[in-house]
Amino acid sequence: MKKLTQPALLVALGATMSMAAMVPGGRENPKSLVNHTISQDSTQKDSLDYPKFKDLPLKPEREVKFTAKEGTWISLDVSPDGKTIAFDLMGDIYTIPIEGGKASPITTGIAYETHPRFSPDGEKILFTSDRAGNDNLWYIDMVKKDTVQVTKDKNGDVPGAAWTPDGKYIIVSKGRRIQKLWMYHVDGGGGIQLNENPSSMKTIDPVVSPDGKKVYFSHRTGAWNYNAMLPQYQVGHYDFEEGKITNITSRYGSAFTPTLSKDGKWMVYGSRWQDKTGLVLRDLNTGDEKWLAYPVQRDEQESIAPQGVLPAMAFTPDSKFIIASYGGKIWKLAVDGSPAVEIPFEADVKLAMGPRLYFNYEIKDTTAKLATQIRDAVPSPDGKKLAFTALNRLYVMDYPNGEPKRVTKNEFTEAMPSWSPDGSQLVFTTWDEKAGGHLYKASFGRNGAITKLTSESALYMGPVWGPNNKIVVFKGDKRLMEEAEGPGVSGAESILAWIPASGGAFRKIMDARNIGNAHFTKDTTRIFLNGPGGTLMSVKWDGTDEKTYAKISGITPFGTAAGDHEGHEHNEDFSSVKYIMGKPYGTADAVNYCMLPEGSSAREPQMQPSSASTILMAPEGDLALAQINNNVYVVTIPKAGKTPTINVGSPESANFPARQLTEIGGEWPAWEANGKKVHWSLGNGHWVYDITRAEFIEDSVKTAKKLKKLADADSVASLKAKGEDAVKLADSLAKAEKKRIDSLFKADKELAKADSIHKAKLKEKEEYKPAEHQVKVYFAKDIPKGTILLQNARIITMKDEEVIENGDILIENNRIKAVGKTGTLNAGNAKVIDATGKTITPGFIDTHAHMWPTWNLHKNTVWIYAANLAYGVTTTRDPQTATTDVLTYGDMVEAGMIPGPRVYSTGPGVGFWMYNLKSLDQTKNVLKQYSKYYNTQYIKMYLVGNRQHRQWVIMAAKDQKLMPTTEGGLDYKLNMTQLFDGYPGHEHSIPVYPLYSDVIQTIAESKMAVTPTLLVAYGGPWAENYYYTTESPLHDPKLNRFTPYNELNSKARRRVGGLGGWFAPEDHVFEKHAEGINELVKRGGLAGVGSHGQLQGLGYHWELWSVASGGMSSIDALKTATILGAEALGLDKDLGSIETGKLADLVIMESNPLENIRNTNTITHVVKDGRLYDGNTLDEIYPNPRKLDVSSWTKEAPKVTTSLKN
Repeated sequence: MKKLTQPALLVALGATMSMAAMVPGGRENPKSLVNHTISQDSTQKDSLDYPKFKDLPLKPEREVKFTAKEGTWISLDVSPDGKTIAFDLMGDIYTIPIEGGKASPITTGIAYETHPRFSPDGEKILFTSDRAGNDNLWYIDMVKKDTVQVTKDKNGDVPGAAWTPDGKYIIVSKGRRIQKLWMYHVDGGGGIQLNENPSSMKTIDPVVSPDGKKVYFSHRTGAWNYNAMLPQYQVGHYDFEEGKITNITSRYGSAFTPTLSKDGKWMVYGSRWQDKTGLVLRDLNTGDEKWLAYPVQRDEQESIAPQGVLPAMAFTPDSKFIIASYGGKIWKLAVDGSPAVEIPFEADVKLAMGPRLYFNYEIKDTTAKLATQIRDAVPSPDGKKLAFTALNRLYVMDYPNGEPKRVTKNEFTEAMPSWSPDGSQLVFTTWDEKAGGHLYKASFGRNGAITKLTSESALYMGPVWGPNNKIVVFKGDKRLMEEAEGPGVSGAESILAWIPASGGAFRKIMDARNIGNAHFTKDTTRIFLNGPGGTLMSVKWDGTDEKTYAKISGITPFGTAAGDHEGHEHNEDFSSVKYIMGKPYGTADAVNYCMLPEGSSAREPQMQPSSASTILMAPEGDLALAQINNNVYVVTIPKAGKTPTINVGSPESANFPARQLTEIGGEWPAWEANGKKVHWSLGNGHWVYDITRAEFIEDSVKTAKKLKKLADADSVASLKAKGEDAVKLADSLAKAEKKRIDSLFKADKELAKADSIHKAKLKEKEEYKPAEHQVKVYFAKDIPKGTILLQNARIITMKDEEVIENGDILIENNRIKAVGKTGTLNAGNAKVIDATGKTITPGFIDTHAHMWPTWNLHKNTVWIYAANLAYGVTTTRDPQTATTDVLTYGDMVEAGMIPGPRVYSTGPGVGFWMYNLKSLDQTKNVLKQYSKYYNTQYIKMYLVGNRQHRQWVIMAAKDQKLMPTTEGGLDYKLNMTQLFDGYPGHEHSIPVYPLYSDVIQTIAESKMAVTPTLLVAYGGPWAENYYYTTESPLHDPKLNRFTPYNELNSKARRRVGGLGGWFAPEDHVFEKHAEGINELVKRGGLAGVGSHGQLQGLGYHWELWSVASGGMSSIDALKTATILGAEALGLDKDLGSIETGKLADLVIMESNPLENIRNTNTITHVVKDGRLYDGNTLDEIYPNPRKLDVSSWTKEAPKVTTSLKN
């Protein structure tokens, strides 16, 4: 056996670890990594010297350097000769002598590499790395001076691995969520899975017994639990001879990360005692146990433990000591109980990082703004007009160049228009909180009129004008809409019915349970519908004779599993699409859309294709439109005598002819009446796809290529060589093609007029592009007129730590004109508001605010918006909206149609349930939805793929000036790679704590803004449970005014189940996480306050208090709630501080929050955009005094009508 000394190790490893491009066989060219010089100037992008990987395309543009004497979550191993420790630190691997000292880097660069393990002969080091684009297992062969890839997976995690004692095999834990044990041979091969059942058993932290007969591991059921009850893990072992698994612990505090001594006598493992973690020593001969060290590193049993439940430990070769990391240090623990000895280290850390993405987004005071979104756009039968809604008002325009004009003068929601077959009339649905819902008909021409068709107020959705002057609609009690407090409505007792186009009585067709998208073809006897799982079906007018024609699916997203995000946005299999009131709905729950759904923790992703949410048969012919995720396809529907399953994920290889129409994305697909053109919208863009023209161009391109080939001299010579018959055949084919093209021109006038089509005959690379048009509807921004002086208040400006005692703020229209000591401002005729004794801060900014009003059919009043504004939240950023409805709601707030905070969002998350990215170009197209059409400024990169995919996203975001934020995913390793890649935002708490200076300093220097959402803390109980059990929100008068009865009582009256409950005070983790946020802010880093939509309004203050609970000063807590949040969103030039020229967003408090941060909830007034509101009622005080109507969401309490007292 080769003795592995420290100098030999450094020489060997320094020569073998390479970040160069892969070479055949899964190996890399050897090249030294240790010594490199990196420019201090991060703007000199080409000057950085860094190791490169072909599967990690992101080019580092920055470098963070520091000397570390402590580290976060250090996994380590001891060499077989006992002289060297290998350990990981911030994604690189280092070595030190067993006594400690200066650390030498083995690996550097942007790849994230962890969990080193020496081979039994000391000649190899096993480690995990994402250098090939995804987390995989590698080893360094120091003899051959090579680096070898063991596993070659494109998705999933590798929490850890271990050698067998003979060094021939490697046991690795790997998988997406439910990791299993696999065995690989050191010389290659595909390996074998050791444990399969139960399928829900997660097995990590493998270690092989010295005799090679068993592999020990940590195991649990499912991947994780929120608000978890203990125990979560136990230790088990797998017998190599019998193939059986045996559990060997039963501790309440769990048991995990077993570590075995070399002599086979001892096992050390981790366990929780009360709220802290310790190490237990077991004598494997007698079974006796004792505590070896307590407390140590906090375990990861309440997250997904991507690097093991505890950092990897190792015994020394003599089995007398175990080397472990805790408290940020490395320690030598004696089995005999002698005092622990620190093994000091000093590492010069150089971290290669991606670009800093910070863009300043100006908030303009323009009087008119272009509507961000058109909805429900539908062409007239002849395609010459387009009906749609903008800001929930119905418009019609001559398409494409006409001016959009309103159809009615209604001041309530209008939606879902449908043309009459002759194009002279429109039917549409409405919603008014006072009058409920109705169907209306608009007639055009000389006798144009608006007619209400319905006498019964109800919930009407998806009206479609059918043949024989009948209108089909989904109908439900208006109570369904009135009781909808969030995005979804109940479809209980809803029906599909029809009404005469002239009005009158409804006739029921059928119950509307899980059917949608009613439409018609030339067959007037049948109504076509969509059913569960991407099904196209039809029924007769009496609801009988159901026929199914096809089940249509599309791409297989990167990560899906039964239980994942069920709904049209988040499909996992053919049964995932659900319809309510005729419309596809996703899971209307921010917890399940923003956080990993706990229901999916018990199984591995199944990788099922997404099913179509909308399928529309063409009015004529055998084609159907299919919307799958956010793309639109045309697919041929055969008459096969049975129901075919058609997948169009790769249209060119579909069972039947199909094509993808959209390149960037699209919503609300619709046919023109002739079945030759398709319309769809995205933001305020609208497209028309001419199928005939597209097919013609494709055929012409093929012909051009054929003709070029025939004209090629070599081809002609080849033909002549084959004989005169071959030449004649080629000539006849060319003439036939020319004749076919000419006949097409004669048959279609549009084709004949298109110069591009003429040219296409001669072009080999001509590509059809659908006609795109921006639909321009402008609205007046709600900017108040007037001047107001807030006088004699304490002003916490957030300009550094400035506090003006007895100060004035002069506001003109919507901006701050001046700030100064009382009496020093020239107020003129301003209205004076006496604020003596009160404290004024900038308006609060919620950087993680889920505010989801009703989807599809929109309401005119939004309690969620009102609640947040009343509690001082004047700006919000929703980092996952699930749908695009927010675009319209946000416009309505800007137009003054709905009172609320500034509504920013990422739009629907760029998520694993919707995409499977294949290239940087495709990723750029995905992000164009947000940068060009949704105009969100931000995106949420939601676990969209492996490291390579995530790097494509940050590269595309930089190119399009988008600021992406990320999902934490209970995954420390993921969090660190997103940090290194340059993502400017991180959502949710980093589950590991404490975070030491290595992580904190890197986050601070990177300017990644961390919004910890402690109300739903990762790694322990949610903080909201603490507040629900220590506060009295149920009886808060203000909260009751702004929160619907059902909403508040369902959250605050009883707390049970997986997302609620009571926890011992010391078991809560939010204060520990908050300590890290405090240190981050102290070091100049960015943080935000994000309430996660847990309790609208008051929940923001709970979150702010939680952020402050880790020792943060009140001034820093207020900065986090204001100026730091503004900077995190790129809005700090207009928001976040009280300074001249900034927008007038202010919170006025009765008591001083500098004295007690909980005084933030003593709000007397709120100023948003220069408007002054009463903080208790949200009645506007200035400039237009008016009372807020809350009747649409409040319920009248029952009157006491009996004599009963109990």
